[in-house]
Amino acid sequence: MLDFTTVWSSMPQLLRGMAVTFGVSIGAIFLGFFLGWLICLGNVSRQGWLRACCATYVSFFRGTPLLVQLTLVFYGLPAIGISLPPVVAAIAALTLNTSAFQSEILRAGFNLLPRGQIEAARDLGLNRWQTFRCIQAPQVLRNMLPALTSETIDIIKNSALISTVAVTELMRTVQVNASTSYRPIEFFLTAGVLYLVLTLATARIGRWLETRMRNV
Repeated sequence: MLDFTTVWSSMPQLLRGMAVTFGVSIGAIFLGFFLGWLICLGNVSRQGWLRACCATYVSFFRGTPLLVQLTLVFYGLPAIGISLPPVVAAIAALTLNTSAFQSEILRAGFNLLPRGQIEAARDLGLNRWQTFRCIQAPQVLRNMLPALTSETIDIIKNSALISTVAVTELMRTVQVNASTSYRPIEFFLTAGVLYLVLTLATARIGRWLETRMRNV
């Protein structure tokens, strides 16, 4: 028979773990967004070597498991003299991972733009930076926002893996409490509900941003 008494008494710990999960995920998404822009621009660059480097980066981080990437960052960097706290290592690994996916989302957005816009911008006297900032980037963000929201939700769910590198986030808190209380079903059901709250809230914010950007 299910008994959630222990879960309720542990709720402050679970909520703290939930806050860490949210903070790490959002931090990685924002950092990955800016890195993703750079990779995206590198992928459409006229420099062949730069396109090759960006394509290799994207292929590696999209083609290998996140757990492998977390392990490389957390255990591999100290081997070359770079030691990071667990939370920083987790954010770094998630950032590297999501930037590869976000760069492809943004690149797809650029490919959807009409080619004539660039020519029209040149006729108006805009340089490449002005064209990107004033014309291309706003459209790409507006068109790709649903995909970026989905990527944010994926990162929130995948952040459960950072418990393997000693980050006391929601999943690690659940694992510890489940093992000490012998109530794994109750704790993991609660974890599922808390993750669902985070993802539903993210989806709701994404839809709100879509509505706002359509009206701009």
